[in-house]
Amino acid sequence: MMRTSFRTPWERFQRWSCRYETLGLAVDLSRAEFPENYFETMKAPTARAFAEMDALEAGAIANPDEKRRVGHYWLRTPGLAPDRKIRLEIGRMRRRIDTFVREVHAGTIRGARGRFAHLLVIGIGGSALGPQFVARALGHPATDRLAPHFFDNTDPDGMDRVLAVLEGDLGRTLCVVISKSGGTAETRNGMLEAKAAYARARLRFEAHAVAVTQDGSPLDRQAVAEGWLGRFPMWDWVGGRTSETSAVGLLPAALQGLDIGALLAGARACDAVTRRHDAARNPAMQLALTWHCLGRGKGEKAMVVLPYKDRLELFSRYLQQLVMESLGKERDLRGNVVHQGLVVYGNKGSTDQHAYVQQLRDGLNNFFVVFLEVLRDRQGPSILVAPNATSGDYLFGFLVGTRNALHDNGRPSLTLTIDEVSPRSVGVLIALFERAVGFYASLIRINAYHQPGVLAGKAAADAVLALQTKVLDYLAGYLAGQRRSPLTAESIAAGVGTPDIETVFKICEHIAATRNVLTWQRRHARPGATTYRAEPVPGTVSRRRR
Repeated sequence: MMRTSFRTPWERFQRWSCRYETLGLAVDLSRAEFPENYFETMKAPTARAFAEMDALEAGAIANPDEKRRVGHYWLRTPGLAPDRKIRLEIGRMRRRIDTFVREVHAGTIRGARGRFAHLLVIGIGGSALGPQFVARALGHPATDRLAPHFFDNTDPDGMDRVLAVLEGDLGRTLCVVISKSGGTAETRNGMLEAKAAYARARLRFEAHAVAVTQDGSPLDRQAVAEGWLGRFPMWDWVGGRTSETSAVGLLPAALQGLDIGALLAGARACDAVTRRHDAARNPAMQLALTWHCLGRGKGEKAMVVLPYKDRLELFSRYLQQLVMESLGKERDLRGNVVHQGLVVYGNKGSTDQHAYVQQLRDGLNNFFVVFLEVLRDRQGPSILVAPNATSGDYLFGFLVGTRNALHDNGRPSLTLTIDEVSPRSVGVLIALFERAVGFYASLIRINAYHQPGVLAGKAAADAVLALQTKVLDYLAGYLAGQRRSPLTAESIAAGVGTPDIETVFKICEHIAATRNVLTWQRRHARPGATTYRAEPVPGTVSRRRR
């Protein structure tokens, strides 16, 4: 491990700890133990990263794959946008959100059964993770104007669980459907499941729905044709993982009753501080350089995010997408194969004291920890749970104690401290990590703003579903021919003309568990010996359990 020349922990702490008063944020890098001259050795790549970020904010093409700019910073400071049209669109978006939310809260816009009391957000990835994080961090059942719920996957059972909570209250539930393209499968499926639930309740989904999407997308056209309650914009210059300060995050938060003005103000203030071309006084560059140092510029150590605050429990999940989708790339900017990335995981303290902290201290030294400390532990007074100690004191003790225990065993960490969890501080954290990711991508020379791996995964999923359609068609034809002999994955694969027997087997198992068109005749330890029987109930979906 690299060592500094400082003699005591206190000397290191004073050298590498910095408070940003305007942000209510302190950054402590002392337990990462940089070489004393580390920032100086990184002066040239740091200057390049600053210049590239300046160009990004000025409107340079950041995603050459799709000829797109990246402008999430403009959302907080519209005056930075490179043209008047974008500035006007951002202002119009904010005004439309304010007007719509005010009318919903006043009851002017209402559901079929009365004022809206619930909010169902239907999205995936950045269209769900950001809103979920903010809802959990800032909401409270006693003060939420609308109680938030989420469809964030295409798991039928997961959607059924949410609908069970909303049973009898769909007529007072406002649905926000979020999809930039309007064709994202998971979001489309969630919308169709919600629409079916409304139909079962003899309600019109369209009278309870709004869309957040690009102008002219399939979802936008559907919302217009069906007369949805409203439509809010997404732009091609805002990526999903950096969309929390767009309508994607602002509309659900405002409907919940959260102070989106303060959240934007926090992000704007952090943007201003992190524009400084001074690594020692720029918290985002401090994070990026720390990641680079500890992982040797190759992501050799995972980043374990440990917020000591229940409200911030989803922060690590939010950062997983922001960091890993941005930095996990096969090739660098010159096209060289580099396989870059930065693994992110975490839950919360002190829960993790009783989970994987054991391995962090004594096991593989392949990580660094980001501790997130919140100074104010609750609103109002606390009882003493031990002599001179509250529950919050114990939480504080576990944080500092774990930080010390890891350091004593040579495990690096950095600590971020915020005064409290508030809309402003959440905005600061969002903006801080957005820019840190951009800086780090410049340092390692990759493009943080495209995601070819995600597109490849979607294409592979489409191929599986296309093969499933062929299997279902084959089964229908098999029955039409009055055949009743046992089927195997191999025989079905031969029938549909594919050499991919393994995927056909997986499809057969899935169909046998969820539909009446195929049943197991004999299940065997070896997949190839499992036999199936086609059933004459085409297209019927069953609730049969294995």
